[in-house]
Amino acid sequence: MTEQRIAQNTEVTLHFALHLENGDTVDSTFDKAPAVFKVGDGNLLPGFEAAIFGFKAGDKRTVVVPPENAFGQPNPQNVQIMPRSQFQDMELSEGLLVIFNDAANTELPGVVKAFDDAQVTVDFNHPLAGKTLNFEVDIIDVKAL
Repeated sequence: MTEQRIAQNTEVTLHFALHLENGDTVDSTFDKAPAVFKVGDGNLLPGFEAAIFGFKAGDKRTVVVPPENAFGQPNPQNVQIMPRSQFQDMELSEGLLVIFNDAANTELPGVVKAFDDAQVTVDFNHPLAGKTLNFEVDIIDVKAL
């Protein structure tokens, strides 16, 4: 019998870490319980799943995931200039994470990029948009579903 490889209709148990190109770690399971997901269940971005297709238990690799296969490129339309009056009683600083609710009451996180007495510039792009990521994986188990 051949070893089960990561493909559609498999469940994968793995340790992973996401590293920026400068080596900073964004997220990691290496110091806690491994992650378990079913291919296609939405827990892992499709670009990360595709990068590990064909891997099997015991594989330890680092794959480079470009922005278009990770969190995408920043969209200039996701940078909004808002009236300062919407931020009353809030101490603003560049880099501050602010949460808004859209019409469907879904939380939309944004990062303050700039502000003055009249307006505030908020970036609603994912913080990792435009970033190439090094996806380090240690595949523990692969099961057919």
